[in-house]
Amino acid sequence: MAFSIESPAFRDGDRIPDEYVRDGENLSPPLTWKEAPQGTRSFVLIVEDPDAPSGIFRHWGIYDIPAERDRLPEGTTAGAKTESLGYGVNDFGNPRYDGPQPPKGHGVHHYHFRLAALDVETLHCGEKAKVADILDRAKPHVIAQAELVGTYERA
Repeated sequence: MAFSIESPAFRDGDRIPDEYVRDGENLSPPLTWKEAPQGTRSFVLIVEDPDAPSGIFRHWGIYDIPAERDRLPEGTTAGAKTESLGYGVNDFGNPRYDGPQPPKGHGVHHYHFRLAALDVETLHCGEKAKVADILDRAKPHVIAQAELVGTYERA
């Protein structure tokens, strides 16, 4: 088996349910992964919409996910007392998950949930690091990537 990510909420290529979009409950979807490569010391998760009119739009960035983790529960959020994860500032300007909200009538958008296994335990990012900066900092440490794509369209 290869390194992979999935969600019990939607399959790869399927529509993201309303509870996970910005006009709905805006909860982060539950995610699970398996077969992380040997040498993984942490994970980083980035959610991007490459179909945005202005170019790639980043909806979520979590870093310093411990290597022993194999899931993020629904509604994973910054500031939860049980979590010591790092959160990047998304393109809405928030240090949390913000779900799909494409412009009305812009057609189907594809949301890429990219999980990278890293060879370092921490990325040493500041509290106000943008998701794009976290991605840049993670790139030299990536040993494997897995991807799940969900779609969403606002009529």
